[in-house]
Amino acid sequence: MFIRENKNRSGSVSIQIVSKAKGRYRVVKSLGSATTRQEIEKLKQAARQEIKQIEHQPSLFLSEQDEQIEQAFSQLSNSSIRTVGPELIFGKIYDYIGFATVGEEMFRHLVIARLAFPLSKLKTVEYLYRYQGASLDIDAVYRFLDKLNNKLKQQVEQIAYRHTLRVSKGNIGIVFYDMTTLYFEASDEDDLRKIGFSKDRKHSNPQIYIGLLVAAGGYLIGYDIYEGNTYEGHTLIPFIEKTAAKFNLDKPVVIADSGLLSKSNIEALEKKRYEYILGARLKNEPENIKQAITSQPYANGQVLVVDKGQNRRLIVQYSDKRAAKDRYNRERGIKRLEKKVASGKLTKANINNRGYNKYLKMEGEVKLSIDREKYEKDGSWDGLKGYLTNTQLDNQNVLDNYKELWHIEKAFRMSKTDLRIRPIFHRKQQRIEAHICIAFTAYCVYKELERALYENKSSLSLKQAAELTHNMYQMEYTLPQSENTKKILLKMDEKQQELMDLVNKIF
Repeated sequence: MFIRENKNRSGSVSIQIVSKAKGRYRVVKSLGSATTRQEIEKLKQAARQEIKQIEHQPSLFLSEQDEQIEQAFSQLSNSSIRTVGPELIFGKIYDYIGFATVGEEMFRHLVIARLAFPLSKLKTVEYLYRYQGASLDIDAVYRFLDKLNNKLKQQVEQIAYRHTLRVSKGNIGIVFYDMTTLYFEASDEDDLRKIGFSKDRKHSNPQIYIGLLVAAGGYLIGYDIYEGNTYEGHTLIPFIEKTAAKFNLDKPVVIADSGLLSKSNIEALEKKRYEYILGARLKNEPENIKQAITSQPYANGQVLVVDKGQNRRLIVQYSDKRAAKDRYNRERGIKRLEKKVASGKLTKANINNRGYNKYLKMEGEVKLSIDREKYEKDGSWDGLKGYLTNTQLDNQNVLDNYKELWHIEKAFRMSKTDLRIRPIFHRKQQRIEAHICIAFTAYCVYKELERALYENKSSLSLKQAAELTHNMYQMEYTLPQSENTKKILLKMDEKQQELMDLVNKIF
């Protein structure tokens, strides 16, 4: 602001306070007019005092710079702001693992969208357009899924395996195998989707089986898809052999739960010279072994070892915590069974070995009752867990290694919940296989972020980190004078910055 003298026709002089903005002058205030130099100076002194007061107050008028900024912001629209967090965080890890070499931009979009906003393919297209500015046609997405063939699956598995080998420092001596079911929101079956035993308790829905092989720590090696009515025990040997040949694995120790324990699997593993640790079915053991297991008292953590010959040993461990859980489940099951018996809804046909129905018995020709003796006898198994192995590892190592099987269970759980891999709405086999391939890749990225958070002792949980990406924004704007277009990341909050710094440091 400055003071301006204006000569009037009458000969007097007006004193004004004037500001300049955007090349234009504006009168802020008129102080009056005077004819003598003394009066003029008096008005100018008053103007100087007024300017001081105005400059120490919030301005009622925008400066030229403020007006330029206001004009620039007025040109912004919703499309000027993008959610870039998923790409900044998950995209960087995707590239670090090596998936960028896949070279399919659509695949990248679908994987990162699965990580950030696990939605249907149609919703994913809407998300990519609204938040990423990527204009994709849903039909183009489906065409891509249809052509996402086995070659890409093999490429994705190779990348995942090389990454796991790097994380494992070049040594994959132990592998974990397990299976799960994924159900479909449809009632019709086909060559792949079959109604079978469902681990999701969706027994009337068509389903598929997923076999997954991971290394220590839960890092992915490979996967395969099976018909929904496949017996999981028949998948172990072919899958292990195929994967070992594919990646040149040198006879790792195979660890799997009791669902894969069968005489044929054990014999096949031994014939092919694999060492193994398998969950044992203690109640299926011969009577003399069952008697040896249940006839002695156990302290918490105590181990019993039974030599089964042929270089096999059965390791049985007792846990107070497991015993309490087993007891609770039995008591809850028997109470439910008692209610059913009292209701008169159960018949002779219900006497079988399914769940707690094994405690049913007939009294006379028509009356059902609870076999209390059998129920009490089952209590002797509370807290006991068995492991069958042919390894040379000591007992504690066998137990510790088997406990690592929870990583694969966690992988399935996270895929089904956090990545929402189920239920599946696709019908075409190619799209089903593509859906699983995308989820497998997404889990690799998710797992690597989890590792980074853990090893750097971050205060963030994996779920929190994923949610923080939803509100990381980038703004695109045009400079008023040069008309150059620029992009800038909006300031992040403390937690977002922590995540960003960690990812930039490691990846």
